[in-house]
Amino acid sequence: MLVAVLLCAVIRPFNWPEAVVAVPAAGLLVVTGAISWDHVRAEAGHLGPVIGFLAAVLVLARFCDDEGLFQACGVWMARWAAGQPGRLLTAVFALASAITAVLSLDATIVLLTPVVFATAARMGARPKPHVYACTHLSNTASLLLPVSNLTNLLAFTTSGLSFTRFAALMVLPWLVAIGAEYLVFRRFFAHELGVAAPTPGADEPPDVPLFALITVGCTLAGFVVASALGIDPAWSAAAGALVLATRALVRRRTTALTVVRAAAPSFLAFVLALGIVVRAVVDNGLADALDHLLPNGSSLPALLGIAALAAVLANLINNLPAVLVLLPLAAVSGPGAVLAVLLGVNIGPNLTYAGSLATLLWRRIVHQHEHGVDLKEFTRLGLIAVPAALVPAVLALWFSLHVIGG
Repeated sequence: MLVAVLLCAVIRPFNWPEAVVAVPAAGLLVVTGAISWDHVRAEAGHLGPVIGFLAAVLVLARFCDDEGLFQACGVWMARWAAGQPGRLLTAVFALASAITAVLSLDATIVLLTPVVFATAARMGARPKPHVYACTHLSNTASLLLPVSNLTNLLAFTTSGLSFTRFAALMVLPWLVAIGAEYLVFRRFFAHELGVAAPTPGADEPPDVPLFALITVGCTLAGFVVASALGIDPAWSAAAGALVLATRALVRRRTTALTVVRAAAPSFLAFVLALGIVVRAVVDNGLADALDHLLPNGSSLPALLGIAALAAVLANLINNLPAVLVLLPLAAVSGPGAVLAVLLGVNIGPNLTYAGSLATLLWRRIVHQHEHGVDLKEFTRLGLIAVPAALVPAVLALWFSLHVIGG
């Protein structure tokens, strides 16, 4: 049943939303008794705040785009690159990493990738290195904050860490992983980056979307304050989304229905249904099988083993089910093991198309721009980039745990 749900999410027959198969599948498992009502209620209670948080971040990212934040990013990248593809790659890495960390990986995939296409076309540069960077960084650069990725939200609630401690432990692995990916990209795409682009015409200086930037800054500060006060950070995300949505409604730039659609309700239903399906699989033997494979403790060999297992599982069953399965097993070894799982399920999906929903969504956007993706090339890049980023990131986590404490 889990395989069928994931295949339909990957293929999306007839352009059906992911929830069309996942919700009935979850219902069937409940009706047949494959998962008990108590476990369904527990899973819904566990995922409810996470799903609410995700909805708020999606709305926040959508209205940042409406305020012109991402178009301004495109102009900034083109001006800074000054016709040099290598400088454009550096700009894409910097912006994609920041946007993924603050506004989640969905913002990088859905909103930044089309801007990168347009920027490369305006410069006359080959788009492949820069577009590939968007999908790799939507996974790798989502390590920093609990809000950067749905997997992070799940790990955050399991780890028992505060918002600031989570970020403090992950900042070094985040920087190391991004740096390793950057070096791999410069080497792998040396030919494309060495092709000179025509000197671009002077663009008009972009309007600074000051209101959106201030709202995002206040939302980030709200995360820190809410965490210190023991308040769910979802309330900070909701407040930021409410401010931008209300401003758009008052100015008649949007409608209430658009606000609801921005929260992607069908995707939220898919996440909940997928959680129930995974819980049924866990209850019926998968947890016992993985429990024998998952290393215990937070020593360096254990952290490397946990991250490697998480990376492999992410590419076999997608990173979201992988994190749902592994977190309860890793939690008994403490926050270090939980964060090692996170490194595996966030960096590992760059190996295959099916590794994360973000990569699948990216592939669809790339095809919409009539730009082909070579499966062999994508996989070859992943085979180099994933171990090059994952191993030093685990070392950095181990170092952070010893310096800061778990």
